[in-house]
Amino acid sequence: MLDNLDKRIIAVMQGEFPLVAEPYKELAEKIGISEQQLLEKLNEYRMTGKLRKMGVVLRHREVGYAANALCAWKVPAARLKEVGELMSGYKIVTHCYSRVPQPHWPYNFYTMLHAHTREECRDLADKLANLAGLDNYQLLFSTREWKKSSMIYFPEFSKGE
Repeated sequence: MLDNLDKRIIAVMQGEFPLVAEPYKELAEKIGISEQQLLEKLNEYRMTGKLRKMGVVLRHREVGYAANALCAWKVPAARLKEVGELMSGYKIVTHCYSRVPQPHWPYNFYTMLHAHTREECRDLADKLANLAGLDNYQLLFSTREWKKSSMIYFPEFSKGE
């Protein structure tokens, strides 16, 4: 069960992350607790599986990246961790994850690439393929940007922001 403090923490953490020297201190102040208490609770959530990840939403078009492609890779299962660590180390890769392949779609590893042109995306994918020793992949280019928003949990606790 989540108590009111848990709900207030979730509400503030799903909002805009402050771009300041001490972001957790600022968030903790909004909740009415100390920075240390917030960090302890976030660690508790992580350790118990309540918090699996924190991430950002890149509004790639706003920062000048007009060509974007989801690159679907066929990676041997024994190399998934190695390839994931290699590819996630590149700034051009904003998403990096594996999925179970399907009979009609043999790809099991995905990266999101951002570039200025489609040709640049193709070149980046070729570079990653060479570095990883992979040759079976598909580039799926974005043609339209859809709404980018996440679920809002406990909105009644975020009204004061």
